[in-house]
Amino acid sequence: MSSNKKSVKPALIIMKRELKAYFTSPIAYIVSGLFLIITGILFFTTFFLQNRAELRQFFVYLPILLSFFVPALTMRIFAEERRVGSIETLMTLPVTEMDVVCGKYLASFLGTLIMLSPTLFYVVTAEIFGSPDYGPIIGGYLGAIFLCASYTAIGIFSTSITKNQIIAFFTGFIICIVLTMIDSFLIFLPARIVNVLSYISANAHFNSISRGIIDTRDLLYFISLTALFFAMTVKSQQKARN
Repeated sequence: MSSNKKSVKPALIIMKRELKAYFTSPIAYIVSGLFLIITGILFFTTFFLQNRAELRQFFVYLPILLSFFVPALTMRIFAEERRVGSIETLMTLPVTEMDVVCGKYLASFLGTLIMLSPTLFYVVTAEIFGSPDYGPIIGGYLGAIFLCASYTAIGIFSTSITKNQIIAFFTGFIICIVLTMIDSFLIFLPARIVNVLSYISANAHFNSISRGIIDTRDLLYFISLTALFFAMTVKSQQKARN
């Protein structure tokens, strides 16, 4: 028990350090602000122009938006420290690569949830002016949490392999957008490989959850995707340390 506490404590300290940096960084406020402006346009366009108090349009475009905004939030988490050399100082402390990655991942994941949380105002608006179906709404937000978890893992992996934040952003964005959009191109592919490629589509699994259908295959997909890129980030840091 005591060894587990010792391994958790450094990760929590790093997480608190990163969250403090998050709230003092103008980039976080700019990225979150742009995200809320775009999602607000999507929601209120449906609300005012189509006269429907629902979040369907919001959830349709959410995976694409998160493909862009999550890498934008995570791009500095390792790259900036590698650029200024402070990551070397951090790694000389009595912490493991797992501690560092875990702390930075948790802070980044919480950052994405903080960015997403104001959109709950759209639910309140839909409730005031309509009678929304809460099954898809709950499913949509549950799917969004899993999507944020996976895209955060991709984002921190991308920023762990470069000193350049722009390269980190585009690497994360490309991986996320491919996973999001791949099912859009399945109609052009032979039928024998459609089933394989459809399984790696993050959008397909998100859509399944957002319909209120909780399938263990969808949850396992997001957990596996998160674990894969988390492990790759730890490996990247071990390689850099050696």
